Amino acid sequence: MRYRTTPWFAGALLLAALLFGCAKPEGTPKERDLLRIRSDPGTQASKKVILICIDSLMGHAIDEGIKQNKLPAFRYLIEHGQYYPSVVTSFPTMSVSIDSTMLTGQYPDEHRIPGLVWYSAAEKRMINYGTGPLEIARHGADRMLQDAFIRLNGSHLSPRAPTLFEDLARKGLTSGSVNGLIYRGNSDHLLSLPAWVRVPSSLPSTIKVKGPDFLAFGVFSNPLADKKPLPDKLTDRLGLDNEYALEVVEYLIQKRKLPDFLYVYFPDLDFKIHQRGPADLEGVVRTDRQLEALLQAFGSREEALRKAVIVISGDNGMVPVLRRREGAAVDMGGFLKGYVILKPGQAASDSTEIAVAANDRMAYVYRLAPRISLASIARSLQADPRFDVIAWQDKGWIHVLRGGSSGKFTYRPNGPITDPYRQSWTLAKNPSVLDMTIDDRKHTLLYGRYPDALRKIAAALNSHDGEYMIVTAKPGYELSYGSSPIHAGGGGHGGISEAESLIPLIVAGTDAKPDSLRVVDLKRYFLRVIGGK
Repeated sequence: MRYRTTPWFAGALLLAALLFGCAKPEGTPKERDLLRIRSDPGTQASKKVILICIDSLMGHAIDEGIKQNKLPAFRYLIEHGQYYPSVVTSFPTMSVSIDSTMLTGQYPDEHRIPGLVWYSAAEKRMINYGTGPLEIARHGADRMLQDAFIRLNGSHLSPRAPTLFEDLARKGLTSGSVNGLIYRGNSDHLLSLPAWVRVPSSLPSTIKVKGPDFLAFGVFSNPLADKKPLPDKLTDRLGLDNEYALEVVEYLIQKRKLPDFLYVYFPDLDFKIHQRGPADLEGVVRTDRQLEALLQAFGSREEALRKAVIVISGDNGMVPVLRRREGAAVDMGGFLKGYVILKPGQAASDSTEIAVAANDRMAYVYRLAPRISLASIARSLQADPRFDVIAWQDKGWIHVLRGGSSGKFTYRPNGPITDPYRQSWTLAKNPSVLDMTIDDRKHTLLYGRYPDALRKIAAALNSHDGEYMIVTAKPGYELSYGSSPIHAGGGGHGGISEAESLIPLIVAGTDAKPDSLRVVDLKRYFLRVIGGK
């Protein structure tokens, strides 16, 4: 079994299942979920809206698959709807942070989910939502499980950043989530944990959470437990995969129990591309067949678009990663070997100087001791051409370097220069460091290879407490520390490059068009579509 191909934190859970058995959790009746999604006819939206987020779906793969006549469902939705192949996603390009942006309409400086791995200054420890079994073993299964099951939606996601589910509840509209990583809503739910999850942790058998009206989350929350068998066994990746999600949605469609809005997360494509690289089409073809099955659950493709708005979205792109013998892994520990670095699973002490949170092709580097100079570390990294963007903040100014070059660019929010998203900035010299073009006469700027870079870098540098810098790798490389996973010979994401930052969006069943092609702006669009206005 190849754990690196399992979704999110499921690799660690599968390892626990093998060690402690794989009995299912004690089931709890979920009929209340189905009762809650019976919309009041006086308030329900005119059409049901289904948003399917396909992890690591990319526009070039859709285009190539259609060209080869391998994607009939994608082709149909595009020909009968709207297709935007280059929507700008958020940064870091890690699913848990991007999904937080999509569902709150805020960047990480406001929703406060900085990435899959980050350092908590308050707790003096690393937060890890589940990068892989080796990392979990080092960081501690108990902490990871509590962070993933309890704290992510319960306390880490800022209460000042309301989710789409919470906004819909206030409007009297119903909503649901199937395998979504971010699901905070207004309704009470119980996650049921099997014994093999609880044995290596201090978690109780059930955990109270807040979610949308309908919440399905693999084996841990199955609202259809007494309605139909679902693929949620160990061999089914605990239900945290496309097939489980598809069967849940098919049931809701066929029984006419769709909420006004349903968010569905398809993770499988991400695993394929991590293994085989961005050029591989096998996962996209398989996803197309699953989309076709979803449409046919309505009776036909045509009926699907008469009864629902179907939205297909990616979350991040990917870049090819070199093979291991070609030096795919850039060891951050090697560059920082002169410092006392926080070891995985340990709490920072008075002697700890540096902490590193590796998020695939991006990393946060934390200054934990007064003698440490982020500027000095940045200059040492700049000399290596394998690094791409290196940025830190000092006295309100953001400083940006590019690996393998000598240029430096400094900027801060607010000022005389306006970007395409009506955000204003004060810029110092060398904007070419971020591949930007400035029109001094019009006081405007255009982004090049790093779309919306100024806002995304600023957001990442203010996404959580502490003093830290962000480091990204050039295409072909991944950043590692300790036993963080490397996808040598496959695909990686996390960075800020154009290939990772542009995702496709397909909308069929409505003529309403988004005002802005950024993930951070889609929530406002979804609310408009769901409300039927």
